[in-house]
Amino acid sequence: MAFDPELQRMYVEKFASEEYIFGHIRRGDRIFIGTGCAEPQYLVSALIKYVESNPKAFFDAEVLHVWTLGVAAYTQEKFKNTFRHNSFFVGQDTRSAVNSGLADYTPVFLSHVPQLFYQRLVPIDVALIQTSPPDKHGYMSLGIGVDIVKAAVETAELVIAQVNTNMPRVHGDGFIHVRDVNFIISADEPLLEYGFDADFASAEKIGQYVSRLIEDGDTLQVGYGSIPDAVAANLKGKRHLGIHSELLSDGLVGLIQCGAADNSRKTINHGKTVASFCMATKDTYAFIHDNPSVEFRTIDYTNNPMVIASHDNMAAINTALEIDLTGQSSAESIGKTFFSGIGGQADFMRGAVMAKGGKAILAIESTATLAAPDGTHTTISRIVPFLQEGAGITLNRGDIHYVVTEYGIACLHGKNIRERAMELISIAHPSFREQLIDEAKKANLIYKDQTYTHGGRVRYPEELETYKTVGNNIEILLRPVKITDEPMLKDFFYSLSDDSLYKRFISVRRDMPHERLQEFISIDYVNKMVLLAVVKEGERELAAGIGQYTILKDANAADAAFVVRDQYHGKGIGRELLNYLTLIAKKRGLFGFTAEVISSNGSMLALFDKMDADISKTYEEGLTALKIMFKR
Repeated sequence: MAFDPELQRMYVEKFASEEYIFGHIRRGDRIFIGTGCAEPQYLVSALIKYVESNPKAFFDAEVLHVWTLGVAAYTQEKFKNTFRHNSFFVGQDTRSAVNSGLADYTPVFLSHVPQLFYQRLVPIDVALIQTSPPDKHGYMSLGIGVDIVKAAVETAELVIAQVNTNMPRVHGDGFIHVRDVNFIISADEPLLEYGFDADFASAEKIGQYVSRLIEDGDTLQVGYGSIPDAVAANLKGKRHLGIHSELLSDGLVGLIQCGAADNSRKTINHGKTVASFCMATKDTYAFIHDNPSVEFRTIDYTNNPMVIASHDNMAAINTALEIDLTGQSSAESIGKTFFSGIGGQADFMRGAVMAKGGKAILAIESTATLAAPDGTHTTISRIVPFLQEGAGITLNRGDIHYVVTEYGIACLHGKNIRERAMELISIAHPSFREQLIDEAKKANLIYKDQTYTHGGRVRYPEELETYKTVGNNIEILLRPVKITDEPMLKDFFYSLSDDSLYKRFISVRRDMPHERLQEFISIDYVNKMVLLAVVKEGERELAAGIGQYTILKDANAADAAFVVRDQYHGKGIGRELLNYLTLIAKKRGLFGFTAEVISSNGSMLALFDKMDADISKTYEEGLTALKIMFKR
C-alpha cells in the first residue's frame, strides 16, 4: 500500500525488514496478538516463518490472545520450546492445546483485562496488531478490534503494526498515531470473517421466543453465535432499539439497517451504536467504515457493569454450554474440559440485572451433539440436574432472569429452587424431561410425588395462546396451563372467596394442597384442557380466571367448568374463557359440554344460556345439570 510520502519520510525508521523487526523479540517476552477477526494474520505467519528460519532467535515466549480464529501455529508441539500460548478465551484452534496441557487459559472478566496490562500484573512486551492506513494526520484505526488491543498498544514495549487497506476506520477509542508504534509492515489481506453453524430451525424458534421478551426502546447486548443472530433477525419488527454490546455482529447491523435500532432512546450515548469489537462479514465491515453513528470503545468501558446498568431497559442476551436445574450455567467448560471462556457474558448479565427495567436472558439449544473418536454421535441435554464436576460457573443463580430454548421461555427471577427446576424441565427437550424429573426428585429439588404427564413428552400447544381485551381495556392472555403454573394456581385458588370456591367445586372444602393442584397442571391437552386467563399487574402475572373441560368416557363430549378471581367479576373474563373452550372443543370434534351449576349461581347459568348451542337442563337438590350440544 502507498503511504503518504511525507509521513514515510518523517517516520522512516519504522519501516524495516521483517528479519530486523522480529529480531527485537527477546527470550521470555510476552507477545500479544490482536483479537478475533482483527488478528494480524500476515504478522503471525511471518513470525512463525522467522522462528522456523531462526530457531534459536528466542525461546520461552508467551503468546497472549483473547480469541484466535486464524493462524495458531504457535500452539503446535514443535514450537513448545519457543512459544507457550496463554488465552483469555479458548477458541476452536487452541482448544486442543489448552486441554492437552500445551497451552494455558486465564479465566478473567474481559472488562478486567486492560487493568491487568496497565498494572503490569500481566505485562506486555510485544504487541502484534492490525490497523487501517494512517490518515493525513498520522492516525491509524484499530478498526474492528479495539477491546483490549488499545491497552496492549499503550503498555507494550514493542508495537508492530500490520497496516491493511481492508481494515475499516471506526470512530471511538481505536485511533493510534504512527508515532505510537515501533514498526510498520504493510500487508493487505482479507479480514477474517465469522460465520455460525447450528440447527437453523431451533435457532429460529429460540429467536422467536426471545423476541417476545424484547420491547420497543430496549437497549441490546447480543453475544456471538447462530442463536444470538437468529434473535436479532426476529427483532426487525421492533422500534427504537439501542445497541450497547461488546460484540457488533451481522445481526445487530441488520437491525440498524432495517430501522429497528436507531439508539434514540438510549439513556447514555444517545444516538450511538457502541461496541468494542466486530466479528462479522465484509458487508458489516463496510457498513461501520467511517460511520459516525458507530463507536468502538475499550472493553473496560463497554463491559463495565456500572456503565451497562446505566442503560434503562438493558436487555443482555447470551448463550451457554449448559445450565442446571438450580439456575447455574457454564459458558466456559464442559466438566473439566475447557471450551471457551468467561468473556464478557457475566459483565453484561450482571449489568442488565442491575439496570432499571433490565433483562438478563440466556438463550440455548435444548440439546447438543457430541462426536466420539469412533465417529459415533451422542445427543445430550444442555439442561442438566447439576453442572458437572470441574465446570466453570460463568453465571450464578442470581445472574439470569429468563432461559429460552426452542421449547419455550422459563422465568427464573424470583423463583425458588423447586419452581426453577420445573420451569427448566418444561423447556428441556421432551426426550430428557422424564429423566430430569427423576433426577430432580432424587436430589429433593421438587416434590417427590410430582407428576408429569406421559413422562413430559406431551407437547405444550403454544398455538392456542391468544390475547383478548375485556371490560375497561383489560388485556388478558388466554393460554393452556403449563406444568410450571402450580404457584400461580395456588395463588389463584387461595385468592377466591369462600362463596366463589363453593360455587366452583360445590364443596365447603377450602384447601388446595399440592396434590389437588397437580390435577389441574398435569394434563395431556387432549382428554383434558385447562385454560388460564392471565393478566399483568405491574411486573407480576396473575391468573384472573380458569376454565377447563374433561372428556367424558362414554360420550364424545366433555364436562366443563370455569371460575374467575373475585376482583375480576363482571369484566367479561368468564365469557371469554367459555367461548374459547367451546372453540377448542369444536375444532377437536366434540359434540358438546355437560356442566353442573348451583341453581342460585345466576351469572354462570346466564353465560351458558348465551352460548350458540342447544341446551337442556335438569334440576336436583339445588343443582342445575346442563347438557349443551353445539350447533353444527
